[in-house]
Amino acid sequence: MTPFPTIILKPKFHNNINQILIQFDYNDSLIKLVRTLPEARWSKTLKSWYIKNNPSNLKLIFSVFKQHAFVNSKPLFDKPSVKPTKFPEKRVRRLSADNKNLLNNFYKYLKGKRYSKSTINTYSFFMADFIDFNNSKDLRNLNNRDVELFIENVFINRKYAVSTQRQFISAVKIFIAFYPDTQINNIELTRPKKSKKLPTVLSQEDVINLLRCTKNLKHRAILALLYSAGLRISEVLNLKIEHFFIDRKQLIVKNAKGRKDRYVGLAESFLPLLFNYLNTYTPKVYFIEGAKGGTYSASSVRKFLAKSCEAANIKTYVTPHTLRHSYATHLLENGVGIRHIQELLGHSKPETTMIYTHVSRKDLVNIKSPLDNAINQLKETQKEEQNFLLSRNN
Repeated sequence: MTPFPTIILKPKFHNNINQILIQFDYNDSLIKLVRTLPEARWSKTLKSWYIKNNPSNLKLIFSVFKQHAFVNSKPLFDKPSVKPTKFPEKRVRRLSADNKNLLNNFYKYLKGKRYSKSTINTYSFFMADFIDFNNSKDLRNLNNRDVELFIENVFINRKYAVSTQRQFISAVKIFIAFYPDTQINNIELTRPKKSKKLPTVLSQEDVINLLRCTKNLKHRAILALLYSAGLRISEVLNLKIEHFFIDRKQLIVKNAKGRKDRYVGLAESFLPLLFNYLNTYTPKVYFIEGAKGGTYSASSVRKFLAKSCEAANIKTYVTPHTLRHSYATHLLENGVGIRHIQELLGHSKPETTMIYTHVSRKDLVNIKSPLDNAINQLKETQKEEQNFLLSRNN
């Protein structure tokens, strides 16, 4: 039996690259060693260290852990890593030529209605699956029960969320307006109720700590702008240099959700960071650009945000949208009215903005629990019990 701890190397396709997983039981010495590998990264999702799979990195692994651990590389060569398919549940659809033509026309119909690219792709995907599911039926005979059966047999099995099912019903409603020859009754089509989940919100202290722990200047500028202006991740990615009006301390968000433009104020404290970032990185077109120019990727933002949260010891699951939720909630706590917050966020309906009233601490922190009131009354009425403590053993 080897006196050294064991390290197991496994193949894995991760971040669109063939990687080597470096797995071992928790060991401070081995963690220090793996951190000396220049390209080694820790993945919360995989719960493993990983490094790009190439001969030089493999040689480096053996060199670093020599005399410190037994490296088992057999699994690395037993089964090569394979790039996963983007939609593993997708299968080849059995659509007739007429149905394919109908779906193509439906796609054009959606484009003509000026739906967003994402909505067009989603609705077309759902309707193609629905028609394929009923491929043995004449489309003119489809009814509401066929819609229910599709949900029961496909959506439930695929464990789709309630929000996805609501999207499908919306797709069907638009489809029967485009193709009214079916027997599906629009009035009887009902969407399931929305899940009423409260947004995750960071404290102001957590936000400051998060920015402090983000050492990379570019990354810190992105996170600071997401929070200080309450922007969506897509809005930051599409933001151009020409959209900043620094003399007015404003920026304009162009063609945002719902094809709306809006002005947002720039935080005074963000300006020095903005100037530092612009002078250091000198972006040409977009506020943040990829290595080869063009727009930055949302996945990259999510990755470095996760690392910053880990460094800041924030245990809550945080996404870029969490910073937008935090921005809105902190504005409300600071006394800004709902109507103004609605405008700043670019919400079409005030009801969407009202959700932040449920997570604001402004009024709730001043409400005393009846338990506190009961104990205080006990202290006042019974002098011998003035030192009563809830935590004491009775």
